[in-house]
Amino acid sequence: MQTVAEMWLLVHLTGSGFGVGVAAGLQFLPILLLGALGGVLADRHDRRRLLMLTQSLMAIPALTLWLLTATGAVQLWMVYALILVRGTVLAVDNPARQSFVSEMVGPELVVNAVSLNSVIVHTARIVGPALAGLTIALAGVSICFGVNALSFAAMFLALRGMDPAALYRDARAERACGQVRAAVREVLRRPELRIPLGMMVVVGTLAFNFQVLLPLLARFTWHGTASTYALLTSAMGIGSVAGALASGARGRTGPQLLTGAAALFGIAQLLAALAPTLEWQIAALVPLGMASVTFAAGVNSSLQLAAGPALRGRVMALYSVVFLGSTPIGAPLIGWLAGAAGPRAGLMLGGAAALLAALGARIAFARADAWPWVARRLRGAEALAE
Repeated sequence: MQTVAEMWLLVHLTGSGFGVGVAAGLQFLPILLLGALGGVLADRHDRRRLLMLTQSLMAIPALTLWLLTATGAVQLWMVYALILVRGTVLAVDNPARQSFVSEMVGPELVVNAVSLNSVIVHTARIVGPALAGLTIALAGVSICFGVNALSFAAMFLALRGMDPAALYRDARAERACGQVRAAVREVLRRPELRIPLGMMVVVGTLAFNFQVLLPLLARFTWHGTASTYALLTSAMGIGSVAGALASGARGRTGPQLLTGAAALFGIAQLLAALAPTLEWQIAALVPLGMASVTFAAGVNSSLQLAAGPALRGRVMALYSVVFLGSTPIGAPLIGWLAGAAGPRAGLMLGGAAALLAALGARIAFARADAWPWVARRLRGAEALAE
């Protein structure tokens, strides 16, 4: 609800694709700059307690934005500043949350857990935009921000209610100099980490910019309202849930899944770019959602399995840097392209990037012979589960 309300507010405050792209970039700029340090904190400290702190802090920007919009005092620079504050907290929250998955379920269920998490997230992305579109139409954008501020209480209570003794605790990294550099060296040394992250650099920068493109498609391509934007987001969310359920049922990952998902992602994005009507646009976003979440969950699961426990927080921080932290580069670029050549051009560039990543990764996997190590981990996890 917050995302739909925020992007719709920015469309009206700026009237340009570049302005919306700047907002998306500001949200993830701190992850680009500070995400690796957030991973160090996740490896050094109790992740459950760290998440209780970050989730509490993330309620503050939402509450402030609710007050500003409810009183009519909101200005563009205020929205940008609050987005930047939220992104700074997210730089610590994201790697802690990503690496906390294996602490909750253990290594044998990581692939399933990541997929289940995707199901929950994308189900929320179906329900949330639909509620946001209705709420904005009836009561304005401010209510969406207020509801989001309240929602963080649920996260805090859920984390507080966990039994710490039941968690699969990783060994904590000791305080030392050069821990970020050590993680980067480990990733560069090992192809089973390097290749998936390299794919995400390309795809995350140029293809995962729907936060920018969907409101622009709704407003300028289809001349719609916030309800149109919510409909597009919900259609993509339906596909994402289906893709996440399929990934969870599969329960494994590998080079063929990653390259295949990236290729399908690229094809689906090109088809969405060529949709002749709003109805075809909505239909094309369903397989696009399926392919996107299959690719992202596959990369996430592969890194969780390949990273050692003491490095997992930092490796997942690097994942966040290349996935979310690439947005400050990609979002303004895609926003500028959408403003100059139309939102369809942004989809076409993203589709071409995903296809290029699939081709490059296929060649790299064939040369590196890197995947047997992860395959052994997966076979061991399956045996442990049995």
